[in-house]
Amino acid sequence: MSALSSRVWFAAAGLAIIALVAVGCGSSDDTTGGGEGGGGGGGGSATIALLLPENETPRYETNDKPDFENAVKEKCPDCEVIYFNAGGDAEKQQSQGEAALTKGAEVLVLDPMDSKSAAAIAERANAQGVPVVSYDRLIENSEVDAYVSFDNERVGELQAETLAKKLKEDGHPTGPIIKINGDPADPNAALFKKGSNKGFEEAGVKVAKEYDTPGWTAENAQREAQQAITALGNDGFFGIYAANDDTGGGAIAALKGAGLNPEEVPVTGQDSTVAGLQRILAGQQYMTIYKAIPPQAEIAAEFAIALGNDEELPQDKVTEEVNNGKTDVPSAILEPVAVVKDNIKDTVVKDGFVEASELCTGPYAADCKEAGISG
Repeated sequence: MSALSSRVWFAAAGLAIIALVAVGCGSSDDTTGGGEGGGGGGGGSATIALLLPENETPRYETNDKPDFENAVKEKCPDCEVIYFNAGGDAEKQQSQGEAALTKGAEVLVLDPMDSKSAAAIAERANAQGVPVVSYDRLIENSEVDAYVSFDNERVGELQAETLAKKLKEDGHPTGPIIKINGDPADPNAALFKKGSNKGFEEAGVKVAKEYDTPGWTAENAQREAQQAITALGNDGFFGIYAANDDTGGGAIAALKGAGLNPEEVPVTGQDSTVAGLQRILAGQQYMTIYKAIPPQAEIAAEFAIALGNDEELPQDKVTEEVNNGKTDVPSAILEPVAVVKDNIKDTVVKDGFVEASELCTGPYAADCKEAGISG
């Protein structure tokens, strides 16, 4: 199914099913994870390697890893998860892929640090008869057995639409804006960029300066925003598109360094990090994107368990096929949500993605109270 309406219907149906299952936290060290014990779940057994790309973005260690481990534990008590984090190093991830295969992994769940170089990991796995689930980012130009992610082009569209609406409310419907995109080595960043460009074009918002941000780092984003502000002047732009919360934080630091009030210059973000949400509560960041990681991790666990036991993928979770340059990959594509101050309570807090006690600390307690969030 490639039609958007079908994809959204199936994604919503999958989320409705998944919402019935509680996803908790697990624990493991940097190289191995638990998958033993636990009650309930299906039969079978498999050694599953989870390879995540970096630990600078909080979601991977805080959400993806424990959510995935817990889902495996619940659905396959006799399965084992071995865990690796590349720490932002594509070459290290290559070595970790080899180590996972050496340790006897029967299926790889791989979120590539670099999708092109990760193809080599997938090909080595294929040569050994080990299936690969591409997680969050699509591994390009290689045989991949399944893919689980969000509609990443839609993420960019939502960011652009939300910022464009705010610019119109502020009396600057055409901008111009500064655009801080993500890491050019990340294929998801290209999709965010494509979607946001489409959204801004449709809204008639002009982009005065645009940058791609190596490593997704706040430091690089701050430097890029500073360069743009210097070139445009403090009154030469009216908003900043930042591809995620870390780059948004860097852009906000540049605004402050230039003597500008971030509350008067809307800035976007993504990932619904605690820091990003706190900035939204305080009025310093305008919006972020919420991607419900527990459903994503749970579907990845279901795919991995099925593949590790030589079973078919659960077809009720497959929403479409996505071409990665070499093959059409059975995929579960979920829908993102735009989050602003007015709906933090009814999205990320309501779903338990972040706890109110995390958000409503120190200076943010009053902001939480104003937003109807009790910590």
